[in-house]
Amino acid sequence: MNQPDTPRRVMPMPDVQSAPDHRELAIDQVGIRGLRYPLAIADRDGVQTTIAQCAVYVALPAERKGTHMSRLVALLEERAAPGAEPVSVDALPRLLDTLVARLDAPAGRLELAFPFFVRKSAPVSGIASLLDYQVRLAGELRDGRHQVTVTVAVPVTSLCPSSKEISEYGAHNQRSEVTMSVRPRGHFYIADLVRVAEEEASAELFGILKRADEKYVTERAYDNPRFVEDLVRGVAARLRDDPRVAAFAVEAENFESIHNHSAFARIARGV
Repeated sequence: MNQPDTPRRVMPMPDVQSAPDHRELAIDQVGIRGLRYPLAIADRDGVQTTIAQCAVYVALPAERKGTHMSRLVALLEERAAPGAEPVSVDALPRLLDTLVARLDAPAGRLELAFPFFVRKSAPVSGIASLLDYQVRLAGELRDGRHQVTVTVAVPVTSLCPSSKEISEYGAHNQRSEVTMSVRPRGHFYIADLVRVAEEEASAELFGILKRADEKYVTERAYDNPRFVEDLVRGVAARLRDDPRVAAFAVEAENFESIHNHSAFARIARGV
């Protein structure tokens, strides 16, 4: 007759990571990267679940041999558990506090890159569909100070003002990408950055367009021509005047439809 399994006694094991190191070299960042994890992201329009590419680091004092890598994964596992507080721009400093305390580290850094979805309604038919944007949240805690950076890449349409001016009919247009990196002060939403880029473009993109919507978007782009210089300046001016933004960098890239190269522009302030 089979006997029920009895719990095995956990034997004490050496903690090698906590052993001393005699080379007297502190490590600026040690941890994990390339870890994919499902996380709930909270923003202006609610909470959504996505898959994030994660990197978690801590600073290691010179006298300590190693860090406890499993605790870095456990930190993300707790955020992925049902009922856990979702990740957000506002919550990132609290997550950094937990990281540094958990590892007894003098500093820590967290990077999360993920697709972020916005449900948008087509301009004429009103049909709703999702559009994805690439987002990166980075936070660092060092010397008791938090620094958070929000980066969003927004695809848009741009139509060339010169082409429109010199052509008897039509104008060349292309898909463009606006990438904004912002250091916020106070409360901040990812979705607000998305809207800034879309409103400054010739036209925004949608997941589903019916013929009436396509007509509207095409004509709107024609009525709102933008050089790459116009695009980056329009976004930068909006961020410069936003009291929630402490510093920013804006890049615009037009994937030219009549050239085999891109047009590019960048403006940075305070970074």
